[in-house]
Amino acid sequence: MQVDKEEAILHWIKENPYITQNELAQKLGLSRSAIAGYISQLVKKGKIMGRAYVLPEELRITCIGGANVDRKATSFERIQYHTSNPVKMEQSCGGVARNVAENLSRLGCPTSLLSFIGDDQEGQWLLSTTKERGVDITNSYVIQKKRTGTYTAVLDHQGEMVLALADMEIYDDLSLDMITARWPYIASSRMIFADTNMPRELLVHLIHRCSDEAIPLCINPVSAFKAKKLLDNLSGINLLILNRDEAEALTQQKIEDLNLAFSACKKLMQQGVQRIVLTLGQEGICWMDHAESGHIPAEIIRVVDVTGAGDSLVAGVLFGLTEGESLETACRLGMACAHFTLQTHQTVAALSAEQIKKMITTQTKENEHESMA
Repeated sequence: MQVDKEEAILHWIKENPYITQNELAQKLGLSRSAIAGYISQLVKKGKIMGRAYVLPEELRITCIGGANVDRKATSFERIQYHTSNPVKMEQSCGGVARNVAENLSRLGCPTSLLSFIGDDQEGQWLLSTTKERGVDITNSYVIQKKRTGTYTAVLDHQGEMVLALADMEIYDDLSLDMITARWPYIASSRMIFADTNMPRELLVHLIHRCSDEAIPLCINPVSAFKAKKLLDNLSGINLLILNRDEAEALTQQKIEDLNLAFSACKKLMQQGVQRIVLTLGQEGICWMDHAESGHIPAEIIRVVDVTGAGDSLVAGVLFGLTEGESLETACRLGMACAHFTLQTHQTVAALSAEQIKKMITTQTKENEHESMA
């Protein structure tokens, strides 16, 4: 019966989403053309998607880029240069793409990570811990004879970052084949997030291919230096989330007030970006799309540690957009995630969608009360 054949095909596709029609034909004793007919019916019924035989319930956000071991040294006293400083040393999972993926998973989004890990003890720990936190790591690469990336931040006694050191050599020799080999999996995503921890050639290929195939792509430049990989390659980016330094590097203009911030956003949109979220530290964030723009001031909070706040903001914005919220509301969700993270010692805080939405509701009520007073 046709129903039995369709169920059998679904079974094998669940076992291996990359199975070919010829392989299905051999397993079921049917012709390849018959398999093609059954698959066409399954697509029409919505039981599988049209790309890479992806099942509807597996729609996810795929995060591509850095996954590193983060080490954080916090000074007990004011930093003294040119001498030894007593510190508390901590180690955690890190990397922008990895952190965004874990934050999204904590917010309830199906999430996968495509990153590049060294064949060492640090890499094994990084992958196993990320998997335990709900992120699919099956498409990440383990690269022989390479060190897993490390990021070491030095914080002063007030929790502000003084210096950061990054060993990211593993990302220098990545090949275009690493992206193309995973493309069926990447292309089946509801949205792609990428940082700039990859060679410029790979990043440009990703931007152009996502644009050609109408796949929503969000990029975070990571740093002012790495933002330069995006120069002349902004067209095709659906959402760009960046900070003041990164925006200055891309626009070649100083951003000293809100008017200049909006001017920078407009300039980036003229280069092809569809939506922009620009973070301004204590001045909050401004956002812009083709229809409207706005500014959201930052709340006054007690900052415990700034590490990871930017990554949680990115995750909150993406979470909001996948929930169908406007860019403004998504930005408010992102700020709530960042504020929550700023008040903890964790790079990736124990976020939950319910908790973040409650924070937004509380803040809205407080703002309404203040406006009526």
